Amino acid sequence: MTAFDGEDLVNPEVESEAEVAFEGALRPKSLAEFVGQRKVRGQLQLLLDAAAIQSRTPDHILLAGPPGLGKTTLAMIVAHESNRPLRLTSGPAIQHAGDLAAVLSSLVPGEVLFIDEIHRMARSAEEMLYLAMEDFRIDIMVGKGAGATSIPLDLAPFTLVGATTRSGLLPNPLRDRFGFTAHLEFYETEELVQVIHRAAQLLAVEIDRESLREIASRSRGTPRIANRLLRRVRDYALVDGRGASLEAVRAALELYDVDELGLDRLDRAVMSIILERFDGGPVGLNTLAVSVGEESETIEAVVEPFLVRIGLLSRTPRGRIATKAGWAHFGIPRNADALFGDDL
Repeated sequence: MTAFDGEDLVNPEVESEAEVAFEGALRPKSLAEFVGQRKVRGQLQLLLDAAAIQSRTPDHILLAGPPGLGKTTLAMIVAHESNRPLRLTSGPAIQHAGDLAAVLSSLVPGEVLFIDEIHRMARSAEEMLYLAMEDFRIDIMVGKGAGATSIPLDLAPFTLVGATTRSGLLPNPLRDRFGFTAHLEFYETEELVQVIHRAAQLLAVEIDRESLREIASRSRGTPRIANRLLRRVRDYALVDGRGASLEAVRAALELYDVDELGLDRLDRAVMSIILERFDGGPVGLNTLAVSVGEESETIEAVVEPFLVRIGLLSRTPRGRIATKAGWAHFGIPRNADALFGDDL
């Protein structure tokens, strides 16, 4: 069975409306339903309960971690369990202080404002947010030059929930204004089994535990990927007509080019370039990106962290170097003089 190149399940460049709707339907509605992130759930529950007892808005919350671990879902749960309305926006959509002022001035008392990829906001908007988070007030500049006047505008009390995949890019003054920062971790296989089992029940997919574990083991510790793979397995089983057996799961994932470690087409392309064209490295990020025809940001933020985490690749000051495990996984004969990332 040949690999299917029409869709990148693990690292899709653009999510379709159907994918977004699918993931939305599977989102848990409460902390009790949310699987994994046990410590974060307990901390959030305490924060929300304390706010409810004191009849105040919850403290501002920063959710940090890789994509697909549930940051947006947790923001929705915060609003739902606080019985507050939710406003969603993103950092790239806020490119001027005026964009943020328009959002903040229209918030109703107690509203939860979710800003995804908050580290990508314009600097002028970040500086406006400092005062808004601390004093629920912003200063609006009217006029230009020497005649410009600052007019203070009071805001309704609100809770800001910021999500970021790169917390190190947030300026300290902004990070310090969050009352609680949660760091989301990758999921263990058994936790992903629970995630997929819940999704399978909602999708009316009959699947045994061994098949659930097979999907979970290839999901890169990420619920979003696990649910996406389940959907493709469901489609394969529907067309094949033999149900979601272990054989069908393996055949479906082979068809969509997801191997036993969870590597996809782009992961293998990166490793192939390093191993075969550069004798295992070192290779600079920009050279690697050009070689595989992808943006360097995609390689650095999506592909590289996973390859490093599972021990196939190492980052060094000189560039990216394949480890002995990387050579072994791809079964490529090693040059006797090759460097190994795990020996550095």
